[in-house]
Amino acid sequence: IAEEKRTRMMEIFYETKDVFQLKDMEKIAPKEKGITAMSVKEVLQSLVDDGMVDCERIGTSNYYWAFPSKALHARKRKLEVLDSQLSEGNQKYANLQKSIEKAKVGRHETEERTMLAKELSSLRDQREQLKAEVEKYRECDPQVVEEIRQANQVAKEAANRWTDNIFAIKSWAKRKFGFEENKIDKNFGIPEDFDYID
Repeated sequence: IAEEKRTRMMEIFYETKDVFQLKDMEKIAPKEKGITAMSVKEVLQSLVDDGMVDCERIGTSNYYWAFPSKALHARKRKLEVLDSQLSEGNQKYANLQKSIEKAKVGRHETEERTMLAKELSSLRDQREQLKAEVEKYRECDPQVVEEIRQANQVAKEAANRWTDNIFAIKSWAKRKFGFEENKIDKNFGIPEDFDYID
């Protein structure tokens, strides 16, 4: 809803300082403020939702009103909240500045500090070199050797399983089609020394 329509609707309440029903607003708003009758209810409801206009049901009718003093009080409350937030923000900022100043104490560039920083850097470099050295000898690690041995065993079992499958297919082809074994080997590129892995 256009803010302009909301402003013009509020002007009706502030200028008249009166209470209205929806049907009254639907007559007054188009004549005095140029708000189409179709949008009056929507604009009015948005103002009620935002707490700028009060609404009360009396009997079967809804009555709407808004007085300038209410808007002033709402603005004052909002200002108080914002002032409180600003004060909290300033306090946090001041506390952070104090923390920074405390952290700076003892961190002045001294000869001892410079020497310790160099020593720290040297020790870090040395650690990296030792890590690289350990990595070189990793293949001699008993745990790594055992992992490689297990992986080899799995690979060997898989290779023998496929060898089994190939022998089974060759046997089936010999029985079914009467092929000679050496012709099957030649046509399918199976080497003469093809056998299980020990």
